[in-house]
Amino acid sequence: MKRHRLLPALALALGAAPVLADSHAGYPIQTTPMTGGEGTVEQSDTNAYSLPQANLSMTKRLDFSVGNSFFRNPWVEAPASTDARDGLGPLFNTNSCQGCHLKDGRGNPPSADAPSVSLFLRLAVPADPDTDAEILRVHGFKPAPVYGSQLQTSALPAARPEADLIVEWQPLTRTLADGTQVALRQPRYRIENPNYGPLPDNLLISPRVAPQMIGMGLLEAIPIDTLAAQADPDDRDGDGISGKLNQVWDLASQQTVPGRFGWKAGEPSVHQQSMGAFAGDMGLTSTLKPTTDCTPEQQCERFASGGEPEVSDKVASFVTFYAKSLAVPARRNLDAPSVRRGAELFNESGCAACHRPTYQTGEVAERPDLSHQTIWPYTDLLLHDMGPGLADGRPEFLADGNEWRTPPLWGIGLAQVVNPLAGYLHDGRARTLEEAILWHGGEAQAAADRYSRLPAEDRQALIDFLQSL
Repeated sequence: MKRHRLLPALALALGAAPVLADSHAGYPIQTTPMTGGEGTVEQSDTNAYSLPQANLSMTKRLDFSVGNSFFRNPWVEAPASTDARDGLGPLFNTNSCQGCHLKDGRGNPPSADAPSVSLFLRLAVPADPDTDAEILRVHGFKPAPVYGSQLQTSALPAARPEADLIVEWQPLTRTLADGTQVALRQPRYRIENPNYGPLPDNLLISPRVAPQMIGMGLLEAIPIDTLAAQADPDDRDGDGISGKLNQVWDLASQQTVPGRFGWKAGEPSVHQQSMGAFAGDMGLTSTLKPTTDCTPEQQCERFASGGEPEVSDKVASFVTFYAKSLAVPARRNLDAPSVRRGAELFNESGCAACHRPTYQTGEVAERPDLSHQTIWPYTDLLLHDMGPGLADGRPEFLADGNEWRTPPLWGIGLAQVVNPLAGYLHDGRARTLEEAILWHGGEAQAAADRYSRLPAEDRQALIDFLQSL
């Protein structure tokens, strides 16, 4: 039997404390390796993000494997003998889900040697709240004329990609209180060689790098009332933290609901996020998303379809199940003195005010593996102003150009084990966890400043804590 199949007993096997948490500075401290509840897996190599929930039944593991095949394997141009995976494009960013989410992990920004694959640009133009009210209600932004809501940099042989994405890096230096200098880099994006006419002068762009996939079903299982109780949009408690729930359009129910997925919490569910990726990243239609990002000017209808829809309901169900069932790896080195000290500093510095440590999931129909689990994702799933340094200037529903959803930190210590080129933050600009901390501004500025003032030993302890997650 493989080791990860033993994981419901992992806490005992690793000698974890019998209690789930201590507390420090008002926030709990994790004392169990079971970050993803009973579904946690003991895996810390390049496959750390690719295993099913440890408490998934054997029958459901078969569904997971089928979903994995559609997630991993490339889609092709229609018509094709592989008719279950044809209909790619004609405009797209990648030909497989795995092409962006490398080994189910984080993507990386392009370099001089490698073109953009796992990072793309969201597009929009400024909207008028009155004349564009319906567009804003359903889309959350106004798509750019001709080029739509996402820049597609690849195309079928008989089509033309929308344009080329170029990233240049501007070096910056941050000096900490003890004189230590940290090299940062700031990306500058250019769109060159547009193939469908000039780009709008008022174009808004937002870079997005593919995030890791672990624990998404567990995040969806957190009761919305729990998240709403954490929101403080007007900062009534005066702590400088004013998180808010995004309110987004749910395609299945045709109503506005809270959002919790995506870099700006613009999607309400794993299913809608997955079908949006099929449509935007690969040019594939589904029942939920019957159109892609192609616009009339691009004449995509002249290319063969892979079916109506191209992603069948059965395939869509398998892929969504897979995305909701990827397990969270166990914590490591919990008893190391520097990790314990780092956990205390994480709370003392104010990081836990947004990266909320722990939750209890609710009841999920037909998914006992996701139900009533004590989990440690280190996020509040709320929108926060992160300051001008990280701002993209592009709104998405209630999220303005400075606001981003707090990303979960579970598994972050394995991000560059899974993909050595992975970066941190929404555009992968941060090459190290320290760089990521120092980019925090806005509501997180005070926490970043506290980190900057710590002695070197304590800074390393906080990094050691993050690496243990």
